[in-house]
Amino acid sequence: MVGSLLGNEVPRVEDPELLRGRGSYVGNLDIDGALHVGFVRSPLAHALITSIDVTEALAAPGVVAAYTAADLDLPVPRPFIVLNPECARPALATDRVRFAGEPVVAVVGEIEAAVADALELVDVDYEPLPAVADPERALEPDAPQQFPALGSNVAKGERDAAGAEVLDGADVVVRLRIENQRVAVVPMEGNAIAAVPGDDGLTVHVSTQMPHGLRDSVCDTFGLPAEQVRVIASHVGGAFGGKAGLGAEHAVVIGVARELGRPAKWVETRSENMQAMPHGRAQVQYAELGLRRDGTFVGLRCRVVGDSGAYAGFGGVLPLTATRMMAQGVYRIPRIGYDAVAALTNTTPVGAFRGAGRPEATAMLERLVDLAAIELDVDPAELRRRNFLAPEGFPHTTAVGTEYDSGDYDRPLTEALRLAGYDDLRAEQARRIEAGEHLLLGIGLSTYVEITGGGGGEYAEVEVHDDGRATIRVGTSSHGQGHATSFAMLVSDALGIPMESIDFVQSDTAAVPRGEGTGGSRSLQLGGSAVRQAGELVLKRAKELAAEQLEAAVEDIEPVGGGLGVAGAPAARVSWPELVAAADRPLAEHVDFKPAGATFPFGAHVSVVEVDVETGFVRPLRHIAVDDCGRVLNPLIVRGQQHGGVVQGMAQALWEQMSFDADGNPETATLADYAIPSAADVPGLEVASTETPTPLNPLGAKGIGEAATIGATPAVQNAVVDALRHLGVRHVDMPATPQRVWEAIRNAPPLWKEPPAVFDTLPVRGAERGPEADQAVV
Repeated sequence: MVGSLLGNEVPRVEDPELLRGRGSYVGNLDIDGALHVGFVRSPLAHALITSIDVTEALAAPGVVAAYTAADLDLPVPRPFIVLNPECARPALATDRVRFAGEPVVAVVGEIEAAVADALELVDVDYEPLPAVADPERALEPDAPQQFPALGSNVAKGERDAAGAEVLDGADVVVRLRIENQRVAVVPMEGNAIAAVPGDDGLTVHVSTQMPHGLRDSVCDTFGLPAEQVRVIASHVGGAFGGKAGLGAEHAVVIGVARELGRPAKWVETRSENMQAMPHGRAQVQYAELGLRRDGTFVGLRCRVVGDSGAYAGFGGVLPLTATRMMAQGVYRIPRIGYDAVAALTNTTPVGAFRGAGRPEATAMLERLVDLAAIELDVDPAELRRRNFLAPEGFPHTTAVGTEYDSGDYDRPLTEALRLAGYDDLRAEQARRIEAGEHLLLGIGLSTYVEITGGGGGEYAEVEVHDDGRATIRVGTSSHGQGHATSFAMLVSDALGIPMESIDFVQSDTAAVPRGEGTGGSRSLQLGGSAVRQAGELVLKRAKELAAEQLEAAVEDIEPVGGGLGVAGAPAARVSWPELVAAADRPLAEHVDFKPAGATFPFGAHVSVVEVDVETGFVRPLRHIAVDDCGRVLNPLIVRGQQHGGVVQGMAQALWEQMSFDADGNPETATLADYAIPSAADVPGLEVASTETPTPLNPLGAKGIGEAATIGATPAVQNAVVDALRHLGVRHVDMPATPQRVWEAIRNAPPLWKEPPAVFDTLPVRGAERGPEADQAVV
């Protein structure tokens, strides 16, 4: 081969199918005899169910069945992550509902229109109960309780033995109460599932990012052997963490199909998606940073409230795990005290959303650093540099025990400042202030590190066929990330087979024996490493076959056009079909790649915004992102991930918020109320990369799927505050709406209040727990 594909911009091979309308989603499936399922959802956030009458619905034309929880008698679906088993969520509400939008009755019909009409005919009587929608209010002793048997709304909580003493020796302590608001996932395609029972088992077509994990949950929930359950995810219209695991509605649709012996299908509406798909973020952070007068960090104290929503959703796990793991960020912080509690509220359960706990840690820390820069009258870039972990200090174990693999944190910051023209921006900012202009300039920085590729390993198989084509089978599950392109690049580079002659198989548990799916920015470093190693094993076998046929030494064999040949002897070659024919078994190899550990991508972002002090309106002008994801395989795909990540991060900082009133009613349950940006709202994005390879996988790769979201959000938020700091504004919570900004200019909000008293009662992390603690924390 001449040169290598790796590191070059290669157009995505999966896009033509999508652009030509040939993609196949669950909603497109035409399944003979399929029934349609719809859900009657609770209009109340908290209530007892006193009676359900489905008589009229059953009599409606086209209706086949209507099920309550008692009728269907489903087991509790296995959750993606268990936070507290005493807060288990049933597939359909039983004696009470705990959030507005919770499914209560499933109606089944021959056509969707019949189901939609019949849903209006179901009569459910409720006895309203007091609700609590605010996580801090939920922790008060007199708050309405979701699960009275628990004795509180604490789903789980832990604290460090160290408390305020981590700040000892500080000359200055800056403190903030920070809201990292709840956001909706808003994928282009909502949840969707079609369950098809058959003589040989159950086939489930589902929009998911983890097909094998969902298969295992189905087996566990319904007591089925793995060989009788096939899960297929065709094209998936976005997931962002919201499509991990077996949802309540998934379990109902499967239960209906098994009960009636017919295929059953459900495609989520947009309003259902906004109300019922698990939301993301939802943390309230009480954070304190201690510094010496020279800017050196002394200690960090964090007390974090995570809103887990109803039924102790997965999001409640994140403040206790991922946010804590990344609390130190890119800095030398010798002492950290970190306490966290997951609160139960009468709101939509909270789950994962792009970054899942890591953006929350970065947003908290980067706001504190900017506040400290103002307090010490130091440029925010300089304060960061004074406290960066040094490149020669890696691998590095943080104060909370997280083991970073590699890093050079000043490189992306230096490049981001250069691309931004930082000094010129500061000069223009000062000019506008001096001139008394009403359009002020804000320059926001953030530097971050995150964790990717954790957990287990990944499966891949590479096979060369008798026609000279190759097939890749892999346990990851792409929903837009470009796996087919990236993995074909690896195999083409190893074997010399053109990318157009490489087929890609994924997301079918009958075609791929195992896999962990896609999440946590793991696919290239784990799935790609498995593909690379499987390709190398195929090459090793093929070289041995070629050496025997060409009567040459194995070490002299190399890929040539369409096969293998002898180095320096162009005429001495054997084609791939000939090699396959010569093999005593299929020319295929598989690998279960196990990483040596998680990797830690990092980067720096600069946001430039314009703030109208007369109206509070914020207009983003520029965004510069320099992200380091280790060795870059395809710069085109990396840029695409950076662009998407920046827009989602910017959207949280300026526009998006899922809100509820005091009674738990969603106030932003449609896209008429929930603000997501259009292309017209977002400036041109300036992205670049630095490369600091990891030693923990053969590609040297780290994750990129979530990195830009993590870096973008605090950069934009810092930029808004930076524009107003000369007016005395020190903090504006997200989203920085015109109303919030306008109010902050006229009456700067307080930065601090005392955290909820429940933090003093939490069990100490790692200590033995007595019976009383076990009742509150499982």
